[in-house]
Amino acid sequence: MSNTVFEMNGTTLTVKPVGELNSMTTPDFEEELRTHLSGVSNLIVDFENVDYISSAGIRLFLGLNQTLKNRGAEMKLIHVSDPIMSIFDLIGFQDVVTVE
Repeated sequence: MSNTVFEMNGTTLTVKPVGELNSMTTPDFEEELRTHLSGVSNLIVDFENVDYISSAGIRLFLGLNQTLKNRGAEMKLIHVSDPIMSIFDLIGFQDVVTVE
């Protein structure tokens, strides 16, 4: 996840991870992401370059979504590939997290 791009525009943070969000990469990605969340009211995670997400990545976004909601902020995932969207559909992820 070292290729992740973080773009701040006002209080909106757009994050563009690259590669896989799995049990090996998710902890470092989460640590880096959390250093950028101060003052963020809108988080957009661009999945255009994400090839795979495991349960570790899904747990990260579920927890992050709840944390942001608790402080009045919002999160949405964009450009999600069909294979990843299939996983999200299967587990009802979109009932909890905004996916566009």
